[in-house]
Amino acid sequence: MTQSQGATPRLTSRARIGLTLIAGGAVANIYYNQPLLAMLVTEFGARAALWIPAACLTGYGLGILLLVPLGDGLPRRSLIVWQLLGLAVVLVAAALAGNLPVLALASLLIGFLASAAQQAVPFAAELAPDESRGRVVGQVMTGLLSGILLARTVSGFVGAHLGWRAVFLAAAGVALGMAAIAAATLPATGRAAKLRYRALMLSILHLVRTQPVLRVAALTQALLFASFNAFWTSLALLVEAPPFGLTAAGAGLFGVIGVAGALVAPLSGGFTDRRGARPMVLTGCVLTAAAFLVLWAVGQRSLVAIGVGVLLIDIGINAALIANQTRAYALVPGARGRINTVLFTTMFVFAAIGAFAGSQAFLTAGWPGVCAVGGAFAGLALIVAVLDRSGKVSSSQVT
Repeated sequence: MTQSQGATPRLTSRARIGLTLIAGGAVANIYYNQPLLAMLVTEFGARAALWIPAACLTGYGLGILLLVPLGDGLPRRSLIVWQLLGLAVVLVAAALAGNLPVLALASLLIGFLASAAQQAVPFAAELAPDESRGRVVGQVMTGLLSGILLARTVSGFVGAHLGWRAVFLAAAGVALGMAAIAAATLPATGRAAKLRYRALMLSILHLVRTQPVLRVAALTQALLFASFNAFWTSLALLVEAPPFGLTAAGAGLFGVIGVAGALVAPLSGGFTDRRGARPMVLTGCVLTAAAFLVLWAVGQRSLVAIGVGVLLIDIGINAALIANQTRAYALVPGARGRINTVLFTTMFVFAAIGAFAGSQAFLTAGWPGVCAVGGAFAGLALIVAVLDRSGKVSSSQVT
């Protein structure tokens, strides 16, 4: 791998905080729509519940596939700034949308440009010392995961009081603020690799072929993430209907519970630095599967049970995610952006599938259908983790 001419900049506290804020603030945009689904259904019809979350998640997956690899060939700070500026523009377009096709297209582009969050994570891994990479990745991922969870709370509150369009307008202002943070706090880096875009993309296939650890990490986490999104895209539809009758703001408050799960990220990263990834991945799969058993048994009649389910799902998925990221980033140091592309493209393709399957299950079979879908994805992830016999394969020839 051809590296930059100069030494890699040191990860300062200022840059770490900036990356944490950017990761959380960017990824939040793909989840703002979820507590607003009842409002969107009222305005645009039942298809909004199916297409808006799926479009946003699909766009995010495409952004990870098509934009994130550029970070291995171009300065990541510049990429992050330009993506955030573009994100502000499409958020305004979403706020002004007058019909479902326009909102769906805007949602696709929101997801595409919100993949700036996935530029931040490999940037942190690149700048961090080897001996503390898991802990640093965990810290930045705490910001990203908190953004995922608090997005629902903020969106639900703003939407309930000011309407769904105000959520997207406010988010556009936040995106502009994050672009300023990126320009002010992140270190300038040169080209990380003298590769054309086509060569960068083709090298992703080489990584997938030669790195079994990467394949297993991506598949396991993707299945868990499908279960996560099957749950979250259906939760507002459950709790805003009888017997609960919560508002969008009330539905969004469940995101606050999930933040406790995000706080395990640095702990999971530190444990993985010391003991390896497999125990944390297995634990995460078991906790996620257990959550759907609780939700199936008593979730339709108990808000407390739903809260327990949220906590188990978020702790389980986050613990497994940090472990899977840490072991994958250690494989080929010069290709962390492309490794991130493999991990998160797979995850968000499955996320879109999970979101669609969860919404469809709710519309056709109610809450038990959602639990069956989410539990099936989590169970498959556990099977993959149990059967995992992959070893770390070095591939320094990857360019």
